[in-house]
Amino acid sequence: MKTTAYKSISKTGLAIAVSAFTLITGNVKAQNSIRIKTEVLSETTSKLTKYEVEEQYVSQFRKAMTEYVTASLSSKENIMAEAFFEQDKNNILWLIERWNGKKQLESFSKSKEAKALQSLTEKLKIVPKIYYVNDLEPLTKEQWRKTSKKEDNQLVIMLFVDGKKGTEQNFKDTYDIAMPQFRNEPGVVTYQLSEIEGDGTQFVTYEKFRSQEAFHYHLNFPPIQPVIEYLETNIKKPPFQNGIHNLIEFAPLTRE
Repeated sequence: MKTTAYKSISKTGLAIAVSAFTLITGNVKAQNSIRIKTEVLSETTSKLTKYEVEEQYVSQFRKAMTEYVTASLSSKENIMAEAFFEQDKNNILWLIERWNGKKQLESFSKSKEAKALQSLTEKLKIVPKIYYVNDLEPLTKEQWRKTSKKEDNQLVIMLFVDGKKGTEQNFKDTYDIAMPQFRNEPGVVTYQLSEIEGDGTQFVTYEKFRSQEAFHYHLNFPPIQPVIEYLETNIKKPPFQNGIHNLIEFAPLTRE
């Protein structure tokens, strides 16, 4: 995917940020019958870990992460596990995982693959950035393990949004309408909004598309103007400046 799709003009950047929120329709209060389910699936633990690795150790670290992901997926307690590097910074690595509970994750941390990754992290003096999140309108294990097709040119975007205090419910109400429609787009593989634990104003979206074309289709999904107005007035910092992460999967690379 060409990076110019995100850097050329601010309008394009805004459109990307908007992709996380499109399809607001009129008065949200009138949509109470389809309000978003904000409860978390029982005991589910969702964790995002960011590693910044020195260039000379990237290959070695990716190998350890791949082994971690492979072992995770073989556990009956695992819901999903994927590893990525950032498109423009291949030394920035992300591990995204979900488990049936914290005890299950802690139990897996005793596995040889988890210990090997932790040992390498400590050896290289890497201080990972960890986010625990609560999924809104949670997906099932089967939905999380849905993959792109072999012929797809997969595109994965993770978008962090820091809203102004007091706007949280408005944010969720927006998704109350948008989420089912996002997930039903023909080019969408996975779409998840999550609330970052510890601060009710911080959210992250995980968006997996089959292609660049599918992503552009998503960006043009109407109506967009109410969303732009929301982003211009209800977020602390424009998310398209430093909240977007374009991710390239390297594990498990499973395809239909």
